[in-house]
Amino acid sequence: MTQYRTHNCGELRLSDAGKNVTICGWFENIRKVSKNLGFVILRDFYGTTQVVIETEEMMAVVDELNKETTIQVVGNVRERSSKNTELATGEIEVVPEKINVLGKCRYNALPFEINQSKDADENMRLKYRYLDLRNPEVKSKIVLRSQIVAELRQRMTEHGFMEITTPILTASSPEGARDYLVPARNHPGKFYALPQAPQQFKQILMASGFDKYFQIAPCFRDEDARADRSPGEFYQLDMEMAFASQEDVFAVIEDVIPPVFAKYGVYNTASKAPFVRIPYLEAMDKYGSDKPDLRIDLVLQDATELLADCGFGPFEGNVVKAIVCDGFTGTRKQIDAMCAEVEMTTAQKAYWFRLDDNGDIVGGIAKFVQDKKEEVIAKLGLKPGDFVGLTAGKLLTAQKTAGVLRKLLGASCEKHMKKECYEFCWIVDFPMYEIGEESGELEFCHNPFSMPQGGMEALQTKDPLELLAYQYDLVVNGVELSSGAVRNHDPEIMVEAFKKVGLGEEDVKAKFPAMYNAFCYGAPPHAGIAPGVDRMIMLICGEDSIREIIPFPMNKNAMDVMMNAPAVVDQKQLDDVHIAIVPVEE
Repeated sequence: MTQYRTHNCGELRLSDAGKNVTICGWFENIRKVSKNLGFVILRDFYGTTQVVIETEEMMAVVDELNKETTIQVVGNVRERSSKNTELATGEIEVVPEKINVLGKCRYNALPFEINQSKDADENMRLKYRYLDLRNPEVKSKIVLRSQIVAELRQRMTEHGFMEITTPILTASSPEGARDYLVPARNHPGKFYALPQAPQQFKQILMASGFDKYFQIAPCFRDEDARADRSPGEFYQLDMEMAFASQEDVFAVIEDVIPPVFAKYGVYNTASKAPFVRIPYLEAMDKYGSDKPDLRIDLVLQDATELLADCGFGPFEGNVVKAIVCDGFTGTRKQIDAMCAEVEMTTAQKAYWFRLDDNGDIVGGIAKFVQDKKEEVIAKLGLKPGDFVGLTAGKLLTAQKTAGVLRKLLGASCEKHMKKECYEFCWIVDFPMYEIGEESGELEFCHNPFSMPQGGMEALQTKDPLELLAYQYDLVVNGVELSSGAVRNHDPEIMVEAFKKVGLGEEDVKAKFPAMYNAFCYGAPPHAGIAPGVDRMIMLICGEDSIREIIPFPMNKNAMDVMMNAPAVVDQKQLDDVHIAIVPVEE
């Protein structure tokens, strides 16, 4: 009971019949039968209650109300003559003695119907997010988010982790994306940065003597939106352990995460420990992806030697990958659409042929394969009815293109995809370095703070592109939930690792002064990981868009259309922080 109400709109039951009650909520709708009979639906956070209008005087009050006005109803509970068994309060109704307006809706027309808000244009939903969130279906995702976060906190605490918050205003750090910069008023020309992750702080905590740290950490990255990535800010279950190895991190995550998926997820089955572990190079070779969807049982085969000299131009001098899919009965139109989607996603073409019921190779590039028919059937293990998808290019290109084709084939063929479950795996043994696609120079493949496998000796004696790191990704249903690593806690090894990408000891000291100096005072071996909370909840809810599970998300263009951000600020604000706006030249 509160000052405004004795019960909420999801609370009253048949046992409350005869009680005088006060309920509050939003005037959702009215079904008007006559001038003195109507049925009002009152909705609050907890549910809905039917209010019966039975007098002309009370109908006159209701007639003045626009939908979504907040009202207080004082009246008597009685048993409904026509019960609604699908509604928690469906056995009762409230006959009002008095209706008070608490918050008037001043608009006759709403931007969209509340209960159909998910059908509205996304920007319209985001502009009027406060109305969108009144939709019980939309609200339920935010409620579930709160429950999941609470469960994660509880489980981490039970494992002996201490929740510690780290700074939001910090220094710029190379984490792989653009920083959000904040000008420092008292330090002209200098800037804070919003943290892309609490990476350095959590490692410094380990050097400070804390044993197990976690937080539900806000992270800020100026990057483009995707269906599974929100622009601007996101949250992660950030954790770090001192005196810990890769195995220790795996043990914690495998105990914390799957039960949460199984308890709250749209699928009630999740992988149990230990998760499948797949080395990065094997994942690329077998699945064409470093985040494979293990619900799909299709695997890639190498057809380079088999088809390199078949006379088909795109195969000449390239790696060729094949995916054999039995049970795929797509029409030519469906196959063309699938190949077009591969090309749209990867900017690379996919090719195909089929072995028909008579054992003849038909369709797609069949004419280039005819002369090798028997060898192709034998090497690829084909049976009548099998569909063969093909990709070509340099090794990584052929693999990645085949990975997209594999995913599309799996989604199109029920025989090869076990949909209603959560399949987890670890991708391990990532390369320490790679050649950057844009720079053409040697770069860190993943986290620059990872420990190279083999330590100093490996750094000094091996080809950098052959070096592996103690880095790992947590993947579920083809979505990367997190990256983690055993950290490089030795300053000498750290300096040697950065030398490979053209940064010397002075550069390391300048870029990471606090962490470098902390490690020089004796740091413990430590390891950690940071599963994405938003992405995790998206998967648990079975949503395709991450914006559905964020209370106030930005749109695809990184704009908050409800608050009108980003926005122009006045000149005094710019002067205070020593900023001048330079017009962009056309």
